[in-house]
Amino acid sequence: MDVDIVGTGFDAGRLQRIAAHLDQQYVSKGKIAGAQVAVGRHGKVAYHASLGMRDRERNVPIGDDTIFRIYSMTKPLTSIALMQLFERGMFQLDDPVSRFYPSWKRHQVWVSGTSTDTADAMVTEPAHRGITFRDLLSHTSGLTYGGLLLGMEVHPIDRVYQANRIRSVGVPTSMDEFMEKLSSVPLRFQPGTAYQYSLATDACGALVEKISGQPFAEYLQEHILDPLGMVDTSFQVPADKAHRFAANYQRNPDKTTTLMDDPTTSIYLREPAFVSGGGGLAGTVADYTRFCEMLRRGGELDGHRIIGPRTLDLMRKNHLPGGKDLAALDVELLTLYGNVGVGFGLGFASTIDQVATGALTAHDFYWGGAASTVFWVDPVEDLWVVFATQLMPSASFDFRGQLRSLVYAAIND
Repeated sequence: MDVDIVGTGFDAGRLQRIAAHLDQQYVSKGKIAGAQVAVGRHGKVAYHASLGMRDRERNVPIGDDTIFRIYSMTKPLTSIALMQLFERGMFQLDDPVSRFYPSWKRHQVWVSGTSTDTADAMVTEPAHRGITFRDLLSHTSGLTYGGLLLGMEVHPIDRVYQANRIRSVGVPTSMDEFMEKLSSVPLRFQPGTAYQYSLATDACGALVEKISGQPFAEYLQEHILDPLGMVDTSFQVPADKAHRFAANYQRNPDKTTTLMDDPTTSIYLREPAFVSGGGGLAGTVADYTRFCEMLRRGGELDGHRIIGPRTLDLMRKNHLPGGKDLAALDVELLTLYGNVGVGFGLGFASTIDQVATGALTAHDFYWGGAASTVFWVDPVEDLWVVFATQLMPSASFDFRGQLRSLVYAAIND
């Protein structure tokens, strides 16, 4: 990755604090095996650093071509893909998903009780309205993650997901089968009334496939990955690139880290049983910087228009009901992340109250992945940042908050 700080408005010495901080606080202490970070501004890569190991057990250092599991950083790509179809007039944001999946008309909403204890039988009520495209894109649909996320409390509804084997690891599932299964599980809350991070973006991927008539992975390849030159990003790490794949680690309650997913035997080396628009991609930092550069430029890169600037601006706005922040509406993540002063749009979180967040910017939109990867774009400061490591759960450390302070403090124009 070619680095050129000239004309970017950064202080070079202050940017060097990034690698020093990551090394002193995390890598040298064994809290993470390694990390890679890139910072861009005004169309240039102003800073790039790789440190530590991509495979600690085999003593292999992180290289510029290291492939990381980006997990939920897949979600913005899927959201852009669905909004490309919005731009073609294929749906409106408040259209019900049942236009394309009629079984979604039958959703019930959880009120109380469990499904496993007959002494406390689950009570549900009909949904007041159908789940819309806006609900899915903004995680206000009432769907859950089915207990799949590390560190999350398992709700009675999640046990219904598990009993129905919705997104069970390794279970072959078509998009249509997945959507039919989702139509049968109770919602956590009435659509459009709260926020819960969920399988909603997987449903967005299914809708891309249904509406476009093209397999989701092929659609993403043709309409986003290929035009952006994201040559190492895919739902499967091919055999000729497997030697570049990073190990994934888990932080334990005693603060040690252990190998969680060996890159030589990982499920990512095989064709996925389900193509997850919510978290299935692996890729390089270099690839993701191209996605971010497209976002910084308002939806275009190297002559390829991926999304219209007005559509992207709509996606960045806060779509949470009543204009509230995540702290007011999030039914599950608040204890892990806080989210005061943070809104959520159509595939991205965004800062809506700078003072409440205590951040050095009021304009960023962003997301991260389950293995502690992070990115953000700031159209006002004209910059982006991409950070990758491989540590689960993602709430172990506040990498984004620390990097945000380091990056904005280095701007001197």
